[in-house]
Amino acid sequence: MAKAVLIQRRRSYLRENVFVEITVWNVPVSLRGSAHEFKYSMALVADGDCVLRYDNEAGKGDHRHFGAEETPYAFRGVEQLLADFSADVRGWLRGNPEG
Repeated sequence: MAKAVLIQRRRSYLRENVFVEITVWNVPVSLRGSAHEFKYSMALVADGDCVLRYDNEAGKGDHRHFGAEETPYAFRGVEQLLADFSADVRGWLRGNPEG
């Protein structure tokens, strides 16, 4: 049986207490609830709190957490996922200049 292949894993600090952590795997079988062969988690963490996260856990499918709100996410490829996450990160940074 094929194994999952790590595509990307990184942590980048944007400010002293603010970082993004991105992990993307190519998986041999789609996760339950997702229609693609990727497993991902992308998080923006500020002062120890996860303030933004995109992920696709089994059974829930693709979704986005922004604060306490969780909404479905329409996955259209890894490049678009990274672009959408980056746009939300930039928006959060603009709205939280001290965060």
